[in-house]
Formats: sequence, C-alpha cells, structure tokens
Amino acid sequence: MKEKITIAKQSGKAFKLKKGDILTVIDPKGQQVSDMVLFNSADTKEKVSSGKTLDFEESILITTSNYLWSNRSNKMVEIIKDTNGRNDFLLAPCSKETFEVMYNHKGYHPSCLENLYKNLQPFGIDFDDIPNAFNIFMNVQFDLEGKISVLPPTSVAGDLIQFEACMDLIVCLTACSAEDSNGGSFKPIEYFIETVN
Repeated sequence: MKEKITIAKQSGKAFKLKKGDILTVIDPKGQQVSDMVLFNSADTKEKVSSGKTLDFEESILITTSNYLWSNRSNKMVEIIKDTNGRNDFLLAPCSKETFEVMYNHKGYHPSCLENLYKNLQPFGIDFDDIPNAFNIFMNVQFDLEGKISVLPPTSVAGDLIQFEACMDLIVCLTACSAEDSNGGSFKPIEYFIETVN
C-alpha cells in the first residue's frame, strides 16, 4: 500500500527520491497548481533548469515523455504519465513581491517561494539557490503580442502527473498560494512515492 501524503493548502513539503522511484502528484479537488523544484541530492548546486528543459524538449508545455533537465544538462526526471497535460516553466514561484507588485497586497501573504525555502532549509539549500519551479497543472496563456495571462487550471479532481527519477533527488512541492493561478481558491495537493526496492 502506497502512503499518500497531503500538502495542505498554501504550504509545501520536501523529501528525497531515489533513482528509479516514481513520484505521483495529484490534484485531489481540481484547479490547484503545485510548484516543484528538484536538486541532485549528492550535489545541490545541480538543480532543475527551466531554460535547459525548454531548450532540449523544444516546447513550452511539458508533459508525458518529456524530461526535466538540470543546469548541468542532465536528465533529472521523466514524465511517464500526465492526465491533464498542462504544465510549464513560464512563471517564477509566487513570492512576497508577487503579491505586492501584481496584487497590490499589503501585509503578509503565504507564497510558494517562502514554502519552498522553509521546507528546503533542512537540506542546506539557501534562498538564492531556489530555481524557477516546474508549474504543475498551471494554465498560462499568451496572445499574439506575447502578453501573458494566467487562467484557472484545467485540471479536474483526481488529475495526476507521474515522474520517474533519473538520479537521486531532493524534491520540494507546494500547494500554490497565488489566487489567480488557482481559480481564486486554495486547495491541497497530494503525492505518493513508489520505491524501486
């Protein structure tokens, strides 16, 4: 029996994944984004790279059979199943500044960047070492002039994405805290790991 772990709304969790392990990320209620970052557990200076992934996969939409690549041009995970098909690297994790600049929000607001940092600290990963996240279930659109808009996710309750680890990894996932990214409400994210041993 696989242990399913829940990431509460507007929070995050970090954990290790061994080469060959399968990570399944689930949107249990629908229309909830999860930010994911990856680090080589043997050398955390190697981390997931949005630029390398977009270059090597030749697409801005990353889905089944695509790989997520590192800043050292190594494959980190392969997507082996994706029931929604809408994921990207186009926007950075939401942060304190996101809500100040884009939402005109005053005072404290939970953010993915804060949740990534807080959960990665025990692994010795510094704030400035956190890369652009892989935006699972996020629905970013752009018009002919390149103007970006963030629409509610197309994911429905039970949609999932599966990754097979290509190296030993430190993974951090969030249940995103940005209103626009999640159709105006916040919900949990679930995941489970199938180990090779």
